[in-house]
Amino acid sequence: MKRLALVLIALLAAGASSSIALADEPPPTTTTTPPPTTSPTPPPTVVPAGVTLAGVPIGGLDPGTAAQAVLDSFNQPVTLRFEKTTIQVAPSLFSLSVPVDSAVARALTVPPGTPLALRAAVHRSLVRAFAAKLAARFDRKPVSSRLLLRNVKPYVTRSLVGRKIDQPGIVRDLTDELVHATRTTIGVRAKLTKPTVTEKTIGPVIVIKRGSNLLTLYDGAHVVRRFGVATGQAVYPTPLGKFQIVVMWRNPWWYPPASPWAAGEKPVPPGPGNPLGTRWMGLSASGVGIHGTPNDGSIGYSLSHGCIRMHIPDAEWLFNRVQIGTPVYIVGA
Repeated sequence: MKRLALVLIALLAAGASSSIALADEPPPTTTTTPPPTTSPTPPPTVVPAGVTLAGVPIGGLDPGTAAQAVLDSFNQPVTLRFEKTTIQVAPSLFSLSVPVDSAVARALTVPPGTPLALRAAVHRSLVRAFAAKLAARFDRKPVSSRLLLRNVKPYVTRSLVGRKIDQPGIVRDLTDELVHATRTTIGVRAKLTKPTVTEKTIGPVIVIKRGSNLLTLYDGAHVVRRFGVATGQAVYPTPLGKFQIVVMWRNPWWYPPASPWAAGEKPVPPGPGNPLGTRWMGLSASGVGIHGTPNDGSIGYSLSHGCIRMHIPDAEWLFNRVQIGTPVYIVGA
């Protein structure tokens, strides 16, 4: 028993020594690795609210989207209108160049609500060439009406107003629309030139039907009045063709023509019995004219010596409505 007690005491002493030895050593160090730190992602850079560039609202847009919106605005076609014709033209035809990147970079730095201007660039030589093409298409010289005879009636051709496109105005207005991207329709202007003669100014026209002894006064192509007349005998026919009035006399003298039928006749002064009545409208056909006659019984027949006879009051009425240069058509109808 004594021996067993000694053994236990020895074991306990050894355990105590061991515990003491362990207590003198530093405790083991435990290292804990912290989780990786994640920096918050900065919000994307956008244009301040309410900012406009060349009239395009770009507030709240990122630079790329803002730049594209502005470019889309500048690349819209330009519309021109002349009279009833509308023309659209692409800005690319004029080598349009838009400095949009630097403009958007500036837009990022301005206060909200700031309106910013932007001016593009174009080749003015290309704009001038385009204006010249428009002029080649629309310019025209004035065209006067012409008087023709169709179906024994006067026919007046259509007149046209001349026009000359304002090329400097097109260059100025088109350039302004291209560089500012406003895209307002451009009204093309032209200088107009009136023709010398129109349907309304063709004036009086006389048509004489020799076969039916009828004289008609027209205003252009419109009938004014018809008269019965006397025309030339078969041996002294009234000539056919287009003539004009070249002389007009009030109360004319009658001088005998160099013709066998007038041999021995003497001049007759104005007054009753004058073979020409009170009015003479001489034609470009030699020796032929329209005149009054005291011989009313000859009207409606072919009894003259080539002239066109009228009742004296009718000749006076006609005299007041024609002029030097009035065309006279004499036809065989």
